[in-house]
Amino acid sequence: MATASPFRSALVTGASSGIGEAIAHQLGGSGVPTVLVARRTDRLEALAARYDGFEVLTADLNDADDLAAVVARVQSTADPVDLLVNNAGFGTSGSFADLDPDRLHDEIGLNVQALTRLSHAALATMVPRGRGYLLNVSSMAGFQPAPKLAVYAATKAYVTNLTESLHEEARGTGVHVTALCPGLTKTEFQSVSNSGSYATKYPPFAWLPVEAVASAGLADVARGRALSVPGVIYKGMAVATDVMPRRLVRRLSALVQRGSD
Repeated sequence: MATASPFRSALVTGASSGIGEAIAHQLGGSGVPTVLVARRTDRLEALAARYDGFEVLTADLNDADDLAAVVARVQSTADPVDLLVNNAGFGTSGSFADLDPDRLHDEIGLNVQALTRLSHAALATMVPRGRGYLLNVSSMAGFQPAPKLAVYAATKAYVTNLTESLHEEARGTGVHVTALCPGLTKTEFQSVSNSGSYATKYPPFAWLPVEAVASAGLADVARGRALSVPGVIYKGMAVATDVMPRRLVRRLSALVQRGSD
């Protein structure tokens, strides 16, 4: 049986795996018609077949034409999107000087540029309508420097900062804007970012179930919170990074990354 949801419809990017897929399942379980966006059509079609009202939109958000198609879908007035979840993104692990600069370019393009364009499309449509929800998936990595994940952390710092700014801009308009900032969550991120060793370097209690992360994000954007930080441990870490000296945060982050090599 579908559970009640405040969302009338949704569009989820990066819906073929990880947090995006978990969010899509939870929306489907609540009977929310959802547009699934990702590059892997087969995965999207398999997911869409499980729920009524699901739509597949295959797109590479680093491709200008594909991004334009998703923007157009977000801005549709004939079939409005009530909730936009900007989940698509990836990371790259390793020493910055040794990494492929083209891959880093694409990482910034997806994590920052595509998310910004879609966020703009959403607010430009939702604010005049007086209703809507925008959930941008960021990361705990955005709260501090992350040696060996430098570009990823920098892009997520941008996502969190942008989203908090948009949260304040949208205050009083009927539009809710939230940044979801999970800590360690077992998804395909580890294999894509070449950080699979993290799975054995960090204790089990440090890992969040992807379903819990998805649930927290949806609940917090519905409540109108600026930040969603799932898990007691990570809520404490987020507070600590605000009060600790920047130099100490930087050094601790470097030591943690060195220990995971």
